[in-house]
Amino acid sequence: MMSWQTILAIGSGGFIGAVLRAYLNGLISHKVPHTLPFGTLGVNLIGSFFMGVLIAYFMHTTLFSLHTKSFLSTGILGALTTYSTFAIESFLLLEGGYIFLAMANISLNAFGTIFMAGSGFYLVKFFLNNN
Repeated sequence: MMSWQTILAIGSGGFIGAVLRAYLNGLISHKVPHTLPFGTLGVNLIGSFFMGVLIAYFMHTTLFSLHTKSFLSTGILGALTTYSTFAIESFLLLEGGYIFLAMANISLNAFGTIFMAGSGFYLVKFFLNNN
């Protein structure tokens, strides 16, 4: 059972992450207008990178409480990454007959986010192991 403090940490982090998602998605979509939803791709890549950074750092230190870890990872980054939006945008591209763009969107999101999560993870491991 989750404590009320953990629930509060996730909820308040989720508020921040959702606002960041809307802001970054809009900013990227405005700067890179295209049929392919680059705003969603951008927040998924950014969120995945920072998830890798956090998890690597959490594994290296006991500095953070469970509440802080939940606030940052499940809360902020969980709300920042937009896989439900990614799913409906991919579906709508397929539904609209944009097969190539749908496949590009799915591939870039799936492989790009895994690459960015790994990049963040190994970046932190590299710096922590060389200090």
